Amino acid sequence: MLERGGHSSPGEPANKNIKKAKKRLNFLPNFPDGFDQTGLEDACKILVDEMQKRTPNGQLVKEKMDLTFALRRREVAETKPAICQMVERWPALFTEDQVFLEFNRIVGKNLKQEFYESIDQHSRHLIEIFRSKRGNVGQLLTQLLQQTKTQEPTDIRSTVLRGLPIVLGDKPTDFFKPCFVNSADDHVFQDLDLGILLVEHEGAVSPSSLHLNPASFKTVIEGEVVMESVKDLPKAMCLLFGLTYALHLSYPKPMKNTFKFIQQIFPSTEISVLIWDKKSTFG
Repeated sequence: MLERGGHSSPGEPANKNIKKAKKRLNFLPNFPDGFDQTGLEDACKILVDEMQKRTPNGQLVKEKMDLTFALRRREVAETKPAICQMVERWPALFTEDQVFLEFNRIVGKNLKQEFYESIDQHSRHLIEIFRSKRGNVGQLLTQLLQQTKTQEPTDIRSTVLRGLPIVLGDKPTDFFKPCFVNSADDHVFQDLDLGILLVEHEGAVSPSSLHLNPASFKTVIEGEVVMESVKDLPKAMCLLFGLTYALHLSYPKPMKNTFKFIQQIFPSTEISVLIWDKKSTFG
């Protein structure tokens, strides 16, 4: 999908000057009628001040985020700010509601609804593929399926999203990083361009099984934790997918095939045909 550089030198933070998407740069909306750069900067300051409150006014935040959309898009596309700068300047963008709203502003679609509905619609076919695999891949998928204790939607979605990178030949261990709630070690994620931290309470499980059933999730972009206390894997993946659009980010190299699959295949009504016919893709 996108072209992006690799990590910085060892010991340095994740690359802060990575190439952004070219195919989405065409969408640069005009400033709202009656507003110039100065007026939108004033609205941006109001947003920052509001987000510093213990309980921000959700309606005010939405109104100002809608108003400043064109300014934000130009900054992302033209100046390519580091993520740490975006978090400071646009803190509302890194909230669950605004990730989904920003995706809708850009693409005109309900990301959360389409993401979940697509997984739910095709999960049975994907799990059948998981069960049909043999060899090392089959062993990993069998272990994964054995950990799926219920048929609740969240558990099934998690199984699908954890199994896809295995089937597609990605390296999920370079994307999903285990950590403990109170861990002060930032080496776990400081070199991640994009990734998800699987957070467990101290001593709850052994490190080797930490990734199986974490207490919560965090999303990481360019070595920065940008969203915390995400309650489940499907939501964490959905939010990170939305942020790649909002921030013109590359898909993470260790999960490039999985993210492409989510982008190109999940929305398709022909998924079952594509899955069963493309033997070269699934081996």
